Amino acid sequence: MRILIAEDDQVLADALLRSLRGAGAVVDHVTNGSEADAALMTNHEFDLLILDLGLPRMHGLEVLRRLRSRASSLPVLILTAADSVEERVKGLDLGADDYMAKPFSLQELEARVRALTRRSLGTTTNLLRHGPLTYDPVGRMASIDGEVVELSGRELGLLEVLLQRAGRLVSKDQLVEHLCEWGEEVSNNAIEVYVHRLRKKIERGPLRIATVRGLGYCLQKIETPS
Repeated sequence: MRILIAEDDQVLADALLRSLRGAGAVVDHVTNGSEADAALMTNHEFDLLILDLGLPRMHGLEVLRRLRSRASSLPVLILTAADSVEERVKGLDLGADDYMAKPFSLQELEARVRALTRRSLGTTTNLLRHGPLTYDPVGRMASIDGEVVELSGRELGLLEVLLQRAGRLVSKDQLVEHLCEWGEEVSNNAIEVYVHRLRKKIERGPLRIATVRGLGYCLQKIETPS
């Protein structure tokens, strides 16, 4: 999961970064509304925006309005002052998906992030399944037929992206977008290495990570003749 945080309070932003990265997310951070708007207009494939409304240089509500005017369905969790009921209402009316009033529990924020992710994927559980393969993004654990598969952090991130798009082609560029934060250099060759390592650990029975040369990868479940 790749998240953009737009928050000008550095202490709070640092806490959010530690919490969400510790939960396995790839997280980028901007400190004002103009930077948030610019980041959202790039081709970065964010899965969620955590948006403080009281941002300098462009109010959070304007960032949200511009985002929705571009027909983006990106889930948005807004952060507001505890007494700003009017702003919360405006934010929800402009298309925000949820809000939290400051101060808040980081544990609750992580739970709301998971709920918004489930909603965007159209599921009612945190577990991602494909055939005999199950991945729990909360516990950061993958298993096949109930047997735990030991994966590195990068391999878990790769598996999550492929599972969220199981049966569909995922390009190397898309994998880089979802696995890497700003300033982190990961080459296409490195992606090939990660995929090779993941294949060795999960390809058993009907599970396959198919390579479409020049295009990308697809997590498949090969049906065996009855």
